Amino acid sequence: MSDREEEVEAEEEPKPLDERLAILIVKVARIVGGEEAVMIVGALNELGVAKEDALAEKTGMRLNDVRKILYKLSERSLVTSRVRRDPQSGWFIYSWRLNPDQVDGYVEDQKRRVLEKLKARLEYEKDHEFYTCATPGCTRLRFEDAMTCLFRCSKCGKLLNHVDNSRITKALSRRIAQLEKE
Repeated sequence: MSDREEEVEAEEEPKPLDERLAILIVKVARIVGGEEAVMIVGALNELGVAKEDALAEKTGMRLNDVRKILYKLSERSLVTSRVRRDPQSGWFIYSWRLNPDQVDGYVEDQKRRVLEKLKARLEYEKDHEFYTCATPGCTRLRFEDAMTCLFRCSKCGKLLNHVDNSRITKALSRRIAQLEKE
């Protein structure tokens, strides 16, 4: 590496994350790639900018596994890379760093998606009446489907009874309100 390249990389050295952001990015990494992703995020937080082989060495993981996880994290904009070509070998060399600016946006996007699904489920629960035989392994049926089966379970043949889904709708409403407050 030339002196100029070392200077540029030294200037770009990111600062370690503040505690709130570090906790958040670890949680997201765990969801995205499990404990191995947490180890990579920890190593990147400690090293600042790191090449794949340095991350593999630091975490004790195989290089291919490190790359797979880095790509998963990169797809979600949680890490970024800078690519340069090695003048001697001609190979591309990737330098990776955390992208903390995108973590909050990623979390907000995921929260929005969950809220949409919860609201759709709440509407579904409110818009339908359900029937079940209450036998473990048998499914809950909508009124239309229960009527088609003459209010008999298609699995066990027992009589279907109306299900009060008010507990489900209350729980969904509470969860939606909680997520909207956050």
